[in-house]
Amino acid sequence: MTIQTILQDRDGTVFSCTADMSVSEAVSLLAEKRIGALPVLDGERVAGIFSERDVLHCIQEHGAAAMVKRVSEVMTADVIAVDLNKSAIGALSLMTKRRIRHLPVVENDKLIGFISIGDLVKYRIDKIESEAAAMRDYINSA
Repeated sequence: MTIQTILQDRDGTVFSCTADMSVSEAVSLLAEKRIGALPVLDGERVAGIFSERDVLHCIQEHGAAAMVKRVSEVMTADVIAVDLNKSAIGALSLMTKRRIRHLPVVENDKLIGFISIGDLVKYRIDKIESEAAAMRDYINSA
């Protein structure tokens, strides 16, 4: 299964922020949408990722002053992204090796989706359950 297959089951909404937003504004969006990260966009191009981890590091370093900083000052700028043809297992492996929980999905340098490790784990569990059910059906039919 590819990333494209996983994205097909969604409504296509990707919440994002811009580099010039304040940390406070971005944190409010994370809390309101109950999500762990936002792609930081420069037009349609992914300029970074702003995550809960970035918030924690910024607060640890700057205290309350962290909330007035710009997202560009605290975001993770070294973005790892995947395309639609990446396998779900390959993306899960990449996320595990790099210790990241979110991946932008890009095509022609344009953000077209955003997946979390939870999305990929759900896919993997669904696949395992489906295979187990098929095996049970096969055994019961013999």
